[in-house]
Amino acid sequence: MENLYTIVSGGTIVSPQGFKAGGLHCGLKKTDRHDLGVIVCDVPAVAAAVYTTNVFQAAPLKVTRESLHNGTLRAVVVNSGNANACTGKQGEADAYTMRAETAAQFDIADEDVAVASTGVIGELLKMDRVQSGIAVLPSRISGESAGAEAFSQAILTTDLVKKEACVTVKVDGRDITIAGTAKGSGMIHPNMATMLGFMTTDAVIGQEALQVLLRGTTDLTFNMITVDGDTSTNDMLIAMSSGLAGNDVLTPSHPDWKAFAAGFEYVCRMLAIAIARDGEGAAHLIEVRVQGAECNDDAQAIAKTIIGSSLVKSAVFGADANWGRIIAAVGRAGRPVNPETVDIAIGPIQVLEQSSPVVFDEEAALAYLQGDTVQIDVNLHIGSGNATAWGCDLTYDYVRINAAYRT
Repeated sequence: MENLYTIVSGGTIVSPQGFKAGGLHCGLKKTDRHDLGVIVCDVPAVAAAVYTTNVFQAAPLKVTRESLHNGTLRAVVVNSGNANACTGKQGEADAYTMRAETAAQFDIADEDVAVASTGVIGELLKMDRVQSGIAVLPSRISGESAGAEAFSQAILTTDLVKKEACVTVKVDGRDITIAGTAKGSGMIHPNMATMLGFMTTDAVIGQEALQVLLRGTTDLTFNMITVDGDTSTNDMLIAMSSGLAGNDVLTPSHPDWKAFAAGFEYVCRMLAIAIARDGEGAAHLIEVRVQGAECNDDAQAIAKTIIGSSLVKSAVFGADANWGRIIAAVGRAGRPVNPETVDIAIGPIQVLEQSSPVVFDEEAALAYLQGDTVQIDVNLHIGSGNATAWGCDLTYDYVRINAAYRT
């Protein structure tokens, strides 16, 4: 579907018309890395969001849900280094303060501001530092790449790299830009993973259409990644559309909807894969493709089970072509499988055919598994359902990073 959109090399969240961004270090992190950022739209932006499925939801999610009640936003303020989760009434008050002070600094209404936080759970924000940082944010925003770079750095926690993607699509003969940036490295599991994601576009689109598109695309992308099987209290994905491209309103019946949706999905997919690749301590990106299931939902469940298996992840880390761990994951996924018809391949190497072992070159398998990306293909041969999931291997460094997360 790449011919439906054009990938923009070096594109950022400020590439769509009407957006500025920035970030700075306010003192929440022990290092001097940025820990406070903002995205601002010149006009009221149509907005949509999806949130973590964790029962314990951080204070910023309550505030953001409230702000999004009317379906528009002008700004999103984000801090890293502290999740402001499980912090009681004081945490809620702090999130509302972040919203109010950001609104005041940019001369917009409180309900025009969304709030997001990421970092350590259960500690109160150092609000004197946050407030001092918010006061400086207006002087740090830019519609150029430097502003986007500062924001993308400000949202990172244990991430090693920023995650960005950008495309253009033709709508009514006009160039429409779709961009995104995200953070996430640990506490990542399908059904919103510890991720924060932010998408911008200049397309004219209704709020309902944007919300439906965001939710459906999330199910195929961000909800198909896992690092460690843990779902965070703070996960949030926000999409904002300035409408400044001036196209006719996009709906599923618009002749260019397919192109717009394809470009939107590409941005989400690239961000999701980048999160999986940057999993804490990861040495390999793992992609699991399941086909031949009874339906897509079954294929998704099976792919998620394989990608989330600690034994599969450990085998990949050890460059061990142990297909028994893969077939065991298939069998415990709780979805229909014919135990006589399963094929499995690890990269180009067929290891199982019609549920029977295939003699393969162990040295070739070792060489393949020592690459930085490992692809696992499973064909159930019982239907037309298919799905793809992404994750990473389980390494010694994952344990080291999380053993010392607060210290």
